[in-house]
Amino acid sequence: MKKLCLLLLLISPSLMAQKKMLSMEDAVMKARTSLAPQNLKQLMWIKNTTDYSYIGSDNNLYRGNAEKDKAQILLPLTELNAALKLRKEDTLSSFPMMEWEDVNSFTFKASKKRWLWITALKTLEPKALENLPDEAENKDKKRGMIAYTMNNNLYLWNAGKVYPISKDGSDDLVYGQSVHRNEFGINKGTFWSNSGNALAFYRMDQKMVKNYPITDYSVKPAKENLIKYPMSGDSSHHVTIGVFNLKSMSVTYLKTAPPADHYLTNIAFSPDDKMIYVAELNRDQNEMKLNCYNTDNGDFIKTLFTETDEKYVEPLHALSFVPGKPNQFIWQSRRDGWNHLYLYDTNGKLLKQLTQGNWEITNLMGYSEKGDKVFYEATKESPLNRDLYSTDLLDGKMNKLTTGNGYNRTLMCENGNYFLNYFSNVSTPNVVQLINLKTKKVQELFKSANPLSDYKIGDLTLFDINNRHGDKLYCRLFKPADFDSTKKYPVVVYLYGGPHAQMITNSWLGGANLWFHYMAQKGYLVFTLDNRGSEARGKAFEQATFRQLGTAEMEDQLDGVNYLKSLKFVDATRLGVHGWSFGGFMTTSLMTRQPDVFKVAVAGGPVIDWSYYEVMYTERYMDTPQSNKAGYEANNLLNYADKLKGKLMLIHGTSDDVVVWQHSLQFIKKAIEKNVQLDYFAYPGHLHNVTGKDRVHLMQKISNYFFDYL
Repeated sequence: MKKLCLLLLLISPSLMAQKKMLSMEDAVMKARTSLAPQNLKQLMWIKNTTDYSYIGSDNNLYRGNAEKDKAQILLPLTELNAALKLRKEDTLSSFPMMEWEDVNSFTFKASKKRWLWITALKTLEPKALENLPDEAENKDKKRGMIAYTMNNNLYLWNAGKVYPISKDGSDDLVYGQSVHRNEFGINKGTFWSNSGNALAFYRMDQKMVKNYPITDYSVKPAKENLIKYPMSGDSSHHVTIGVFNLKSMSVTYLKTAPPADHYLTNIAFSPDDKMIYVAELNRDQNEMKLNCYNTDNGDFIKTLFTETDEKYVEPLHALSFVPGKPNQFIWQSRRDGWNHLYLYDTNGKLLKQLTQGNWEITNLMGYSEKGDKVFYEATKESPLNRDLYSTDLLDGKMNKLTTGNGYNRTLMCENGNYFLNYFSNVSTPNVVQLINLKTKKVQELFKSANPLSDYKIGDLTLFDINNRHGDKLYCRLFKPADFDSTKKYPVVVYLYGGPHAQMITNSWLGGANLWFHYMAQKGYLVFTLDNRGSEARGKAFEQATFRQLGTAEMEDQLDGVNYLKSLKFVDATRLGVHGWSFGGFMTTSLMTRQPDVFKVAVAGGPVIDWSYYEVMYTERYMDTPQSNKAGYEANNLLNYADKLKGKLMLIHGTSDDVVVWQHSLQFIKKAIEKNVQLDYFAYPGHLHNVTGKDRVHLMQKISNYFFDYL
């Protein structure tokens, strides 16, 4: 007996050294911190130089030059703290968020004050804080001036003074904010001119849009908050574009033509700021005109060109002027079936198509110093990859500038000769590189260790299958760490399936998150497939779902299920499915329209009836309920509630202003009417997704449902 105890004591250190298992707190709360790939914090180019800076893991500020081999410490945190201490301010535990003011100084906030550090003098000086109200939102800075909104009005802050640009803002009339429900590439409501002497802004009249109640249950009694939510087929808001002239302190509105419920997007000033360009899309979203207006008086000048499509046109990017050639610009379009670059002159004449092929431009980066080359990220090697390329504007020659098989994200130096690059793939967490186009040298600045090296992690594989029509579909599969091909495993299918989303990429974790590894550790295979309708596969692949959202997507997911069933280690009697938003719609569709396939499902924030979703998105893909009654009926999940057989749990945030709570409540009501049982869970006060510490609860709730029933 004594010998056995001694043996256990000798073994215990090796037991302690065994690989760890992920907890839900690890998978959710640490996914962006200690279990995320390490990185160079605040990596940026310093304006008007070929220098870059970042915060090292030692909490010191580093500065490097693109022509030199190694960055040097510019400012240790201890030195910055010593300067703060001299001014009798609290010291900092980590290097603050900073912004380069010029090549020799940067600003940061500490102790609710703004400070200026002058690098050459190694001195710290107080800098006046912008005296903006606490309620100020949508801040947009240019040359020290700040445009901002408050109570739906637009204001300009300049040198300590505030100038109201609008005064009649209300719930019905909104200034300087994002419009059209953030579709068409819109993510803000103000647009500075190149010189900073003019500010274009959106004005949204939404009095014709019905109010929609969002209930706040955190107060006694519960409070009703009304939002404007234009549903498919109903009245949409009316948008105009104003231009505030800082010299005359006056506003001019562009004289856009009716009808008023069209869409205005992709706003850009000409290099001399005399003209402003707007992509104008009809409500049917099948005709786009690129129009030019006079900045001073708002007069319409001309239509440069028109794009039409029998299904839909979706302008996502403003025109981009070629440096040194104020009469030439690049336009992005899918007119040949793939997103490519087209060179135009300001008369609207197409000079040439710059890129072509069965691949997509995903990000226009900028131009060379001479303006003779354009840089962009694209999917030419594979839809799963992103690489940096250049194309010569004169001869059309294309060059690939990144190396390796994986996913690249680049930051371009102003002169176009150097790029900072983040690279990863399924086996490489993160590598930060400096690309020198002059010497063709790629210098490694940083390489992250594997943040999961201490954990028991299974295999992740990316592969493709063909659907029944011969389309290539990309897939991802997580396996348990102790995977045994002679055993049979349950499968959780995670999906999204909607437009403008790509679940699978050749990046760290394959585009997934740590919950997938968590479920694999619990003995599940976790499978994902990007169906038709998803991103980065060209126009035909996306538009295959037109007027029938859910049908083609579901068909592809079932082809993925058939592939899973062909694997000897898959238990076809224990298939589960989970998705959120469009993925919640897909999950509920599969459980009701194909009720014999999946045993267990969790649908989060699901669209149930497309006629209750927003105008801009839904009418693009489904037309209106009036013009496509059959399509709306075929994909309305209320019509299939009585077909549900397996275990389904719906989850919804009670304050969801994207897919409103009414969707899942309608489905529950229909299930009650049909005497169909299902489970339900609500997250009070949460919007379209559950965030913060409550997300641990959400993901455990989802996981437990599979543990209990799958």
